[in-house]
Amino acid sequence: MSQSDPTPGRQREALAPLLPETIQRAREGLAAARDADGRRSVREALKNSEAIAQGLFEPKISGIERRRVLRGIIKTLFRVKVEYPHRIPTTPAMLAANHLSHFDPFLILSEIPAQPFYHILGDARTLFNKWWKRQILHLAVGVIPLDRWWKEELAVINAANAGQEDLTELADAIAQDVPDGNKIAALRQIDRIVQAIFACGHGIILFPEGRLGTAEGQMRLPLKRGAAIYALRAGVPIVPVGIIGTKDLYFRKELTLRFGEPLTFPQSNRPKPEQVQAVLDALHAALMALLPKNYQEPDELKLGRNFLNRMLW
Repeated sequence: MSQSDPTPGRQREALAPLLPETIQRAREGLAAARDADGRRSVREALKNSEAIAQGLFEPKISGIERRRVLRGIIKTLFRVKVEYPHRIPTTPAMLAANHLSHFDPFLILSEIPAQPFYHILGDARTLFNKWWKRQILHLAVGVIPLDRWWKEELAVINAANAGQEDLTELADAIAQDVPDGNKIAALRQIDRIVQAIFACGHGIILFPEGRLGTAEGQMRLPLKRGAAIYALRAGVPIVPVGIIGTKDLYFRKELTLRFGEPLTFPQSNRPKPEQVQAVLDALHAALMALLPKNYQEPDELKLGRNFLNRMLW
């Protein structure tokens, strides 16, 4: 193995249980990382995001058109309830939501105002792993792809390091071919894009858990530090967004978006660790206050459940 520690420089997080599905998902991730069309689309998305932030490139469709299309699709599939949308500022802001499904960013985009134009900060391979996703995102733009190892890949690497020899080849391939996003140049590029987007009057949607949550009404910790650092450096408010109902999807299920009061903090070009942690603590508390304490799945017919839950994987 080329790495003795699968999480160098990372906040520690729980690994996925090493089940056959975990290994299969790691193989799928490796295949996506090796896909030339996918990597080309990621590079193009980053280039377009930088150009938009600099005023050198116009999206092919406006925020109004994007919202209209997404709203038409989402409301055909689900019933959507929106609470407190008036809490979204009309100036640049960060929308920070809990994360239960790959539908979540599109659900948010379908219901927020078209202006300012919001960009999605999300996992590169999940967003660009299929040709039809690439075509849609190429048209809509507004996507800032993040390279990172998946929790399933980390679990495989950890198991191989612990002596599970049947996973050594897969773990070595992941370490060699899957970008982990931890390189200084990559981190600086994302920070530069985000700051330029805020400076030009646009907004950012991100999911500070950094991966899908495991249950309704709960969040995975620790939250990613980037959410706090980006907002502090730009001096923009963070609007917590509670998403309810998307963990288990089926046709015509009611999904809820609940917007919290904007969180504001003093602007800081070089946030100290204690400032970052204070923001993350406040954000976590605000998000938990928006989520249900004892969520119960509706007892109703669940048409299209398998298809909708796997559609965007």
